[in-house]
Amino acid sequence: MTPTSITAYLALFATVGFLFLFVTLLLGSFLRARMPTAEKLEAYECGEPPVGSAFVQFDLRFYVVALVFIIFEVEVAFFFPWAVVFGKATELMDPNLPEAAVVANCGKLGVDATRPPTDQQPAALAAEARRLALASMADIGVFFGVLLVGFAYVWRRGDLNWVRAITGGGKVSDTLPFEA
Repeated sequence: MTPTSITAYLALFATVGFLFLFVTLLLGSFLRARMPTAEKLEAYECGEPPVGSAFVQFDLRFYVVALVFIIFEVEVAFFFPWAVVFGKATELMDPNLPEAAVVANCGKLGVDATRPPTDQQPAALAAEARRLALASMADIGVFFGVLLVGFAYVWRRGDLNWVRAITGGGKVSDTLPFEA
């Protein structure tokens, strides 16, 4: 495939996606029923009758907790590729690993293990696997370090404290109102 054909396919994909979205939204606006009633125009609050105006400022701590949860949830997805590489590298360090498993694991890691075997190859392969395992451990250490710095920042700022009382001087206190 040439770069021009790849670009053409991407443009076609984007165009079809945009048209699909636009046409379905347009069809929906023409076909849906329009019968507004007072009950349908009310603000919906999880099945409970609404209390007060719908334009009340919402406490941002709900958003902060949701964002912290999403960040940590997404970060868990980054563990899978790391775990695969680390697992294959540690498996390659085993001197009793069968030849077929060595070739399969090397192929999954992008290493050419189809060369004719020599006496030094198992030791060299084990050394490379050890280097790869150590590099992946350093990589995940940096990853955790960045996560922990962000978590410590949010914690230090007090965004994870749910109850914040206002003291007499207008200062925000992170203790509960009934604590001494």
